[in-house]
Amino acid sequence: MLRVSLFGYGKTTKALTKLYPNAIFYDDKCTKPFIDENGFKVKPSSDFNPKYSDLEITSPGIPPSNPLIQRAKNLISEYDVFAKSAPLSVWISGTNGKTTTTQMMQHLLQERGSEAGGNIGTPLGELDLNASLWILETSSFTTHYTNKAAPNIYVLLPITPDHLSWHGDINEYIQAKLKPVTMMREGEIAIVPQAYKNIKTSACVISYKDEKDLALHFGIEIDKIDFKGAFLADAILAMSVNKILFDKIEYEKINSFVVDPHRQEELRDSKNRLWVNDTKATNLDATIAAMKRYKEYHVHLILGGDDKGVDLSELLVYLQGCSVRIYNIGSNKEKLSSLAKKYNIAFELCKNLVDAVKKIDKNLKTDEVALLSPAAASLDEFNSYAHRGDLFKNSIKEL
Repeated sequence: MLRVSLFGYGKTTKALTKLYPNAIFYDDKCTKPFIDENGFKVKPSSDFNPKYSDLEITSPGIPPSNPLIQRAKNLISEYDVFAKSAPLSVWISGTNGKTTTTQMMQHLLQERGSEAGGNIGTPLGELDLNASLWILETSSFTTHYTNKAAPNIYVLLPITPDHLSWHGDINEYIQAKLKPVTMMREGEIAIVPQAYKNIKTSACVISYKDEKDLALHFGIEIDKIDFKGAFLADAILAMSVNKILFDKIEYEKINSFVVDPHRQEELRDSKNRLWVNDTKATNLDATIAAMKRYKEYHVHLILGGDDKGVDLSELLVYLQGCSVRIYNIGSNKEKLSSLAKKYNIAFELCKNLVDAVKKIDKNLKTDEVALLSPAAASLDEFNSYAHRGDLFKNSIKEL
């Protein structure tokens, strides 16, 4: 009998017990062994012994530095488990926009029997192997550990610094994002930013400079698409895959897609002033994309949180060319304030998010925009980015 070890006691690994009913979980949060409600053994990470394991499957979020990963001898990813059994698969990756692109693609293709999953919320172990197509939001954590599986179509959004503490440096992060392309075969298609057009692969590479370039390649008319800003690129990438697979360009259908809350979500206060909840912007590139959308306005920008050690200078340099005042919150607010001084950008140091909203309320004019686009993760002060966004919206209602 194959002795299987599952690293991490979470949604991804729990879904794999359908395939491996005798698997044992090892988890850093477990302090003493127990048997869960389904009869599975859960043990502390320190109990793992590679001598008694024939196969190890890791939750993607566990970093390479973790002792479990270091001791593993037969390590594979969740994606590798389904390398031979998965249906036709589209993987979507990149730093920003992969969730929306995945959702838009599923919106276009679900009538053709597609299922969406991966990092978007449904683990592969819960997807239907008889589906006509899997559309998978794919993180750099997953691709780092994946050595057998590869997509039939790979859609890569632009790459900017993120998760550097997990990967070690920007080059390792980029390599993880590009890894699936190098494993693809002849007849498969990779859509990648122009910077990676010369990547070594057997797949057909379609490179793009921007959304206009991509739309031109696939014969998509931008003026027929309702989405603007960051969502325009997401829509065109989703439509491009529909064009590749079924030779269809469906404007009415893509325009009927409803974007999730917390990403460039616009709302008005009692004075009809525009506030934008972009709490999902957890890195520099996402915040720059939001600022580009409102470049014609004076923006009151709330920044700050857990930046994971990323160099923020690129963002501040960009803001030098904007009409902006920043309101700094979170664990990196002192660093942001020092950078604002260095780059001569108007700023206010705030106690917290609610304080920032109150300060903006005093300054915001009707022809200006108040934007929460933090360029940082939320877990320094909040339960999630959604928690941060909800507090932002509630604070506006109470003005």
